[in-house]
Amino acid sequence: MEVAIMGAGISGLSCAIILEQYGITPTIFEKRNRVGDRFINGEAMFNILNKPVKDCIHYIAENYHINLKPIDQVNKLYVHSKNELGTIDGEIGYTNIRGRHKNSYESQLEKQVKCDINFNSNYEYEDLCKEFHYVVLATGDGEYSSHLGNYRCDLTCTIKGVTVEGKFITSSPHVWFNYDILPMGYAWLIPFSEKEANLVMAYPDYPSNIKLDINYMWEKFYNLACENLDQNFNITDEFEITRYMMGICNKPKIDNTYFVGNCFGSISPGLGFGQFNSILTGIYSAYDICGVVNYEKLTNHLFENYNHSLVFRRFMENLTDDQLDFHVKNLDNKIIDTVFDKLCSNKSNVDILKLSTPIMRLWNNYKEFKN
Repeated sequence: MEVAIMGAGISGLSCAIILEQYGITPTIFEKRNRVGDRFINGEAMFNILNKPVKDCIHYIAENYHINLKPIDQVNKLYVHSKNELGTIDGEIGYTNIRGRHKNSYESQLEKQVKCDINFNSNYEYEDLCKEFHYVVLATGDGEYSSHLGNYRCDLTCTIKGVTVEGKFITSSPHVWFNYDILPMGYAWLIPFSEKEANLVMAYPDYPSNIKLDINYMWEKFYNLACENLDQNFNITDEFEITRYMMGICNKPKIDNTYFVGNCFGSISPGLGFGQFNSILTGIYSAYDICGVVNYEKLTNHLFENYNHSLVFRRFMENLTDDQLDFHVKNLDNKIIDTVFDKLCSNKSNVDILKLSTPIMRLWNNYKEFKN
């Protein structure tokens, strides 16, 4: 059985690991000269986004024997709105490094793969289809899926980020929702270490936002972040992505081609994360190739999770700064704080995103009707 994996990101490498566990040696093709050959950035896995799984890292290790070492476990998340600051406490997730770094998830997964990776590959999808029984598309974005007519793009976004030096607590990332500075967007600070962190902002490319000056927006946000953390950061690296597609494939598998990772549509539109789902698509595609379980059946819950997250994204976009202030302030209300912290922790398997979707959809419909 000849299996080609196009892309050596976290979904492609996860697929390779599972295939090797079942005695199949895939051939991996990567157009760059190493795994994670891009800018370094911080990411996270938050348990609340992946329920009913309680602990993503533990779940992957226990069920699939894929081991990942995060930067730290998140014990406190600081949530900033325009005028308020709230916190979510408890064991709510993990932070990690991605990109060109020895401890990135890509680098960790590469060490668990036995087969060779063909770097600097010029192979195209059409070539691989002719030479292999199965092709796993794991190229890292929705371009290939869109090219094949198998992708629904729900929005595009602009992302700008930097690596900064300062003093940080690795178990305590920060998130901002301030529409006065980032209309309908958000921003994150995720520490790499006690001395280094990733600071990034993202916002949707709607007509009202396209006309805005990204450099002016960045300057305002960067100054706000420095003020909120009471530090003057030193920037050591930066990156910018424009019109990045967020969407999902129409079909997870067409003939003998599997769409995994961002080719599947693993990024959550709500807050921009999606590593857990990306890894699962790689695992699930391998299971189907090995004849264990049907890929379409396995990915049903991922489609559902994506659609819930899209409703959440629209819900967040429909809020005003005053409404965001209200919700953030209530995060530290004694009763709400206790309940919400428990729901977000790795002790709960309650899918709050799924349960709240009908209410959020009603709000979205009301706002659409009103406008």
